[in-house]
Amino acid sequence: MHWNSLGEFLAMGNHGLYVWGSVVVMAVLMIAEPMLLLRGRKTLLERLKRQYRAERSEATRARAVSNHRSTA
Repeated sequence: MHWNSLGEFLAMGNHGLYVWGSVVVMAVLMIAEPMLLLRGRKTLLERLKRQYRAERSEATRARAVSNHRSTA
């Protein structure tokens, strides 16, 4: 295609709204996806750390109870 001016290029043969709207939506999604993935990863790591600490604490308590029963 050949455009004589910037206005004609932006209008895209009266389809500019759809073309540029699609470009904007795709750009927003391409920026948002990595950000959402990083946030999800951070949330997952925090949850796994809490779970690990809870399981470790539970195991420590179970050993303490076991040791207390064996000495009594």
